[in-house]
Amino acid sequence: MRQSDSHEVSQLNELKIDVGALTFTAHYVLAGNIIMCEQMPIFGGYAGGLEETTIVDVATTLNAFVMTQATWHLDGPIHVRWGITTAREPLAVAGHCARAIEEHTNLMLGNQYYTVAGPGTKMCLLETAAQSITDTVSGREILSGVASAKGVATNKTTGLEARFMGEVAHAVAGMPLEEANRILDALVGSYEKDYKTAPAGQPFDECYDPIKVVPTAEYLAVYDEAVKAMQDLGVNYKHW
Repeated sequence: MRQSDSHEVSQLNELKIDVGALTFTAHYVLAGNIIMCEQMPIFGGYAGGLEETTIVDVATTLNAFVMTQATWHLDGPIHVRWGITTAREPLAVAGHCARAIEEHTNLMLGNQYYTVAGPGTKMCLLETAAQSITDTVSGREILSGVASAKGVATNKTTGLEARFMGEVAHAVAGMPLEEANRILDALVGSYEKDYKTAPAGQPFDECYDPIKVVPTAEYLAVYDEAVKAMQDLGVNYKHW
């Protein structure tokens, strides 16, 4: 598949789409492109609370496959106060939405990652792990991350966060829902009190060797701390 064969369409909040998006969607469909349709319902926004936002998330996801003829849908429930997908409520929205759709359809679902903490920090990795667990046990096929530091800070994302996302996903694949919920409750509880003081992290060239494109020894040590925290919670990956 060539890069030009895949295109993105973004829906608007909540349950809206603009005429411009419909115009180029028509072009993508006629050209036979692979279409990724994305939308990020806002917990605490126009939709309201947990149940209402989940209903909107399900409706938006289904609508993506009807209105834009999407090949797959990229979700991303986000917290109106913190601007992240890794808070307790957005995780609950994403998990319930995916479970409902996966149990009744064969649609391909993804989720995007926005942590409050920046790269090079244990908190960033633990936030990533919480969402990876949620997405994996709820049946999502695609994990799209990680946009560290809310995805708005320049030069604040690295490949090591994505590696942790993938390793945690492998570790919990097939885990019973009750066990995953127990781990998630403890995991989110370990960092949610620190949103206001979350570490900003380091830019790429301080937590990676920009020439060799490998993480620094300091960041690998932080990574090992996050691995130990996950193991203490009962999450074990055979390559750790």
